[in-house]
Amino acid sequence: MKVLVIDDSFAIRRIIAKFLNSAGYEDVVLASNGSEGLSRLSGVGLILTDWNMPGMDGLTFVTEVRKREEFAEVPILMVTGAGTKDAVLEALEAGVTDYIVKPFTKATLIKKLEEILK
Repeated sequence: MKVLVIDDSFAIRRIIAKFLNSAGYEDVVLASNGSEGLSRLSGVGLILTDWNMPGMDGLTFVTEVRKREEFAEVPILMVTGAGTKDAVLEALEAGVTDYIVKPFTKATLIKKLEEILK
């Protein structure tokens, strides 16, 4: 399965990619913001996105993805430092499948992915 990881932090993108690779996800595509992510959607079966990014933020990205019929059912995991109840609700209303707050462990990330991919 092709996985798209979007985060403005190069280090976070690499950490998530490493976690995914070690869990058997070999086709990982990286993007630094929502606009770049939109250009790399082709064939994606799972999306992990940050919220706060320059250019197009994660919430706007999610809204744009959900407008596209072919991506209506693609699971989207919001991976962000914004962990308030209101932020979580806003993200879920925009169309994210689930939500994880930074910092996180590999075990937490993999468990969350297993849950949303059932």
